[in-house]
Amino acid sequence: MLARHVRNRRLYGAIDQWAFCALQTSPGARPLYDQHRAAADTHHQALRALGNRLVGILHGCLRHHTAHDEHKAWAHRQTAPSDQAA
Repeated sequence: MLARHVRNRRLYGAIDQWAFCALQTSPGARPLYDQHRAAADTHHQALRALGNRLVGILHGCLRHHTAHDEHKAWAHRQTAPSDQAA
């Protein structure tokens, strides 16, 4: 064994489940997941990237004492209407 990767398995499992459930309900989760899959990431790599993004969003909410807003959280990933028409 060259390296040992230590992590909290319960936390990892919770974030993995959160990311998987967000694929169906969150407006920005599916496009981010699909982007990673298109970049040749495996399912678990794409889920981990999505989970990391969700944890970052949660961290921002806790740090700034704001309520979570799905549309505000994923607004930077939405394309402008003029880009869609072109």
